[in-house]
Amino acid sequence: MKAANLGIRLVRSAVEIKQTVTAHESVIVTKPSVKTLIVFFSWSGNTRGIAHEIQKQTGADLFEIMLVHPYSTSYNTVLMQAQEDQHRQARPEIQDPPASIAEYDTILLGYPNWWASIPMPIATFLESYDFAGKTIVPFCSHGGGRFGQSLTAIAKLAPNAVLGEGLSVHYSGGGTLAEDVSKWLARNNVNAIGII
Repeated sequence: MKAANLGIRLVRSAVEIKQTVTAHESVIVTKPSVKTLIVFFSWSGNTRGIAHEIQKQTGADLFEIMLVHPYSTSYNTVLMQAQEDQHRQARPEIQDPPASIAEYDTILLGYPNWWASIPMPIATFLESYDFAGKTIVPFCSHGGGRFGQSLTAIAKLAPNAVLGEGLSVHYSGGGTLAEDVSKWLARNNVNAIGII
C-alpha cells in the first residue's frame, strides 16, 4: 500500500560544539604628548644663535632669559659683574618669566660658560620651578672651557630632574653647528616633536 504521507527521516545526533566566539577590539597605544621648551640666557649672542638653530630643528617653544637689570654691554665690565654675582650667589631677576613650565617634559637649557659655571640668571630660572620628573638637556657656548663645573651646578639646583647629555659649542659653533646640533638632538632622543 502506498501512502504519500509516509517516509523515512534520517536523523543524526548533533555533537555540541564548545567554542567561544569573541569580538576582537583594536587598541591603539599612543605615547603621551611630549612638549619641549628651549630656555637660554645669552650675553654676546653666541648662545642665542645655538638656541635658534635648535628651535629650527625641533620646532620647540623658546624662552630667552632677559634680566630686569641687564648686565653691562662692556666685555670687561660684564666679566667683573658675572664673577661678583657668582661670589654672592646672586639671583638676578628675570623679566616676564613663564608662569609655569608644568606642560613641558623636556627643557633644553642654554647658557654661556661664565667663570667655569652657569651664569646666575640660570640659577634664578632653575630655582623658580619644580623640575621633578622632567629632563634637562644642557647646551653651552664657551671660549675653551667647555662645561666647566656647570653640569654639577645644574644637578645641584634641579636635583629631581634627569640630566641629558650636554652640547658644548665653541663660541657660535661655526659651519658645523647645524650638524652638531642634529647629532646632539639624536643622542638625546629629541626630534621635531620632542622626545621620542
